[in-house]
Amino acid sequence: MPVPPAGPGPGRLLAHGVGSTHDLPISPFYAFAGAFTALFVSFLALGLLWSTSRFRGDRSGLALPAGFQRLADAPHTRTALRVLGLAAALFVLLHLLFGPDDPERNPAPGAVYVLFWVGLVPASLLLGPVWRLLNPLRTLHSLPARLRSRLPRHGARTADPARAVRTRPVPARLGTWPAAAGLLGFTWLELVAPEPASTTTLLTALAFYAAVQLLCAARYGERWFGHGDAFEVYSGLLARLSPLGRRSDGRLVLRNPFHGLDATPERPGLVATVCVLLGSTAYDGFSDTPSWINTVQTSPLGRVPTATLGLLGAVALVAVLYCLCAAATRLVSGPLPGPLTAFAHSLLPIALGYLVAHYFSLLVTEGPRTVSIALGTDNAPPPAPPLGPGGLAALQVAAVVTGHVLGVVAAHDRSVRLFPPARAVAGQLPLFALMIVYTLGGISLLLN
Repeated sequence: MPVPPAGPGPGRLLAHGVGSTHDLPISPFYAFAGAFTALFVSFLALGLLWSTSRFRGDRSGLALPAGFQRLADAPHTRTALRVLGLAAALFVLLHLLFGPDDPERNPAPGAVYVLFWVGLVPASLLLGPVWRLLNPLRTLHSLPARLRSRLPRHGARTADPARAVRTRPVPARLGTWPAAAGLLGFTWLELVAPEPASTTTLLTALAFYAAVQLLCAARYGERWFGHGDAFEVYSGLLARLSPLGRRSDGRLVLRNPFHGLDATPERPGLVATVCVLLGSTAYDGFSDTPSWINTVQTSPLGRVPTATLGLLGAVALVAVLYCLCAAATRLVSGPLPGPLTAFAHSLLPIALGYLVAHYFSLLVTEGPRTVSIALGTDNAPPPAPPLGPGGLAALQVAAVVTGHVLGVVAAHDRSVRLFPPARAVAGQLPLFALMIVYTLGGISLLLN
């Protein structure tokens, strides 16, 4: 991941997370055996003890006090969050425009790739879909209307509603496909682009992305961001596993995260979005292995085309395996409406496990370093790693395995809801096999 480097060269990639640790102090046998045992025992226990669906989507949750909800939904609170998001974007923009083209002294690359991209994971898990409230593009889109509504009206003609800007509804078939494309583009910038930490590269990419989003929002209205903004969709999907959520009646609630996961909308593009998250994270780990580095360096195509094919191949592999699993589920269970998206929500805990395993050490070491650069105290000694090699290895394996076990639970609950009792367990066997394949692949990346 492109963050402030440890040595010269503004585009240097800093080794991080899973990909940087090729000799973790953990036995491969115990890692694979423990993972398989956890998955098998959970699958067996669920099949024997869990015969009816227990998750109720957005109909569940313990309502928070009314005063807390009034504060959270107050216009002043929303405005303050909008201003905070806009100020953060302006901070990054000014450093990209006027700061040195050296990530060792410019906090903008670290702010984008660490504090923003990686920091959205814990923020969304703890607080819900926070980027929807902070998104500076939403703010920029709504500013003209807000300014028009506050203009003094004495002596001026009353605004004619018939002349108001009309927007088109977002086509239902579009779903989150634009967000999936945006996430793929961002991960390409992060993992493949020749100089991802260069101020010119970042500024060009962010300006292009903002222009596309604002043009689409001008056509489709503010609803566009919930479909097409890659980071808003990314934050919203992770927030499905947050204990803080909203019921269908709009009340803020504390809930079992499985209920929020169960309420994940089955929109077109959901599978693609989750596969981009899984595939790009897997590629990030694989791209640091000696064999792939040698392949990229010796490829006659050149580094960027070869790395691009590698990234696309990783995402395609994840997607093809899931599609094969969906087809096998249809064969085992018989006709089922929308089998491709019916179990897509169960991949979200797996994606989260990969993200935690891959980026935990990066966030807790490079995050404070980025803040130090922003505050002008970058001469301070770098923070010590929060965990030793053994602790980090245990955390990474535990994160991957826990994500898969949670995915098995979510898939089982959906299976007993959709299939007749006689086929509920058999219907999820293809998905269980897929979970095993993903687990073996994830742990293999940890230990390479």
